[in-house]
This record gives sequence, structure tokens and C-alpha cells, in this order.
Amino acid sequence: MAPWVFLPLLISALTGISYRVSKDLLGYSRDEVHWLMSLHEGEWLGDNGELIYVILNSLGLIWMLITGFQMFSKKISFPKKVTKGEAKG
Repeated sequence: MAPWVFLPLLISALTGISYRVSKDLLGYSRDEVHWLMSLHEGEWLGDNGELIYVILNSLGLIWMLITGFQMFSKKISFPKKVTKGEAKG
């Protein structure tokens, strides 16, 4: 599922940061960089498509965060406490 979620999230991240940098740091007007926000928000899909794009993008991000945390927590093995009865020696 990650390949299907990756591209929309990448597009949203790149267009969001490009819009902010272009507008705030490079001095472009809102009208000059509105095309970036149109891509970012999925406006090019129409009213219903934009809503679906935003919802699916949000759910995809939440899913990636949950599964990423699960992989991270499995990679880090937390030492188990050894009780007196379980100690060898």
C-alpha cells in the first residue's frame, strides 16, 4: 500500500513547501504561485475529487505513521525485566 500513498504525500509535501518558500522567502505573489496550492490541495480534481484527495491523503499519512511506529518499535528491543524466579545462575 505504501507505493500508492507515497506519490500523493510526496506531491503534497513538495508543493506545500515550494508554495511557502516561493511566497514568503522569494517574494512571489499569491496569484503567481497559486498553481502550487492547486496541486497541493487537489483542486485540479474538482470539488468532489478535492475532498476525496484530502481525506485519502490524510488517512494515508496516518496509516504510514502507525505502521512506521510499529516497525520502529519492533526494531528496538526493549529489555525484559528478569524476576528472581527466572534468573539463571
